[in-house]
Amino acid sequence: MKIDWDRRTCARRGHVTYAPDERGLRVRLRAETALGEVWRCLRCGDFVLGEPHGSGPAADAPLVPRGKVLRDLFVLRFLAVERAVRGVFIVLVAAAVWKFSNSRDAVHRLFDEYLDVLRPVFRHFHYDLDHSPVVGTLQKTFGYRHSTLMLVAGLLLAYALIELVEAGGLWYARRWAEYLTVVATAAFLPLEIYELTEHVSWLKIGTLVLNVLAVLYILLTKRLFGLRGGHRAFEAERRSASLLEVEESAGLPVGEPLLP
Repeated sequence: MKIDWDRRTCARRGHVTYAPDERGLRVRLRAETALGEVWRCLRCGDFVLGEPHGSGPAADAPLVPRGKVLRDLFVLRFLAVERAVRGVFIVLVAAAVWKFSNSRDAVHRLFDEYLDVLRPVFRHFHYDLDHSPVVGTLQKTFGYRHSTLMLVAGLLLAYALIELVEAGGLWYARRWAEYLTVVATAAFLPLEIYELTEHVSWLKIGTLVLNVLAVLYILLTKRLFGLRGGHRAFEAERRSASLLEVEESAGLPVGEPLLP
């Protein structure tokens, strides 16, 4: 099923109407009905009853995301939510590492007590906890120095901050956030690939695929680093999506001044 992003957005946020000074465009965007004048929405193209939301030269009309631009905005916000969730999760992990570093001895004693209780239970199911990779990894963490754990917590917080900044910028479709997302995500791809060589899991594979697709999508659709014409071509594409630009391309006399 094809999604009509324009009407979907108008249904949620309302229509956007504009009265251009150019007579040719004004005639095409305005009509009279038994209930009063109606103006064509710049996003979905439907006629809306009531006064226009703005007026002036066509060149000063608001840039209303529509069509492909609106769909791209939805994808960016999906990525923003994913980054925000990941950032909050990493903050919680950093807090746990920090708390563990300050009470490591108490946690170690509690871990050993539980291990002694669970060892006979797992032995009944023919599972040796003393040779478990998970238990071995946890026991190794108790040998880390306090300074090392604090460094890990600090690095996790820095990583979480990057994720949260990306999330905020992507939500508002800021171009600097798109560059930051591409650079930061691409920088961690080699580490994610290395982790796959150590241990394969569906979560790691899914995360890697999502990050690769996100980098390629933003690079190509937002024309970053000069790709596909760069920023100038991207802005031209945005403006061409405006309904006023569509009307102008139909050959209407848009340069003609508005008559009283």
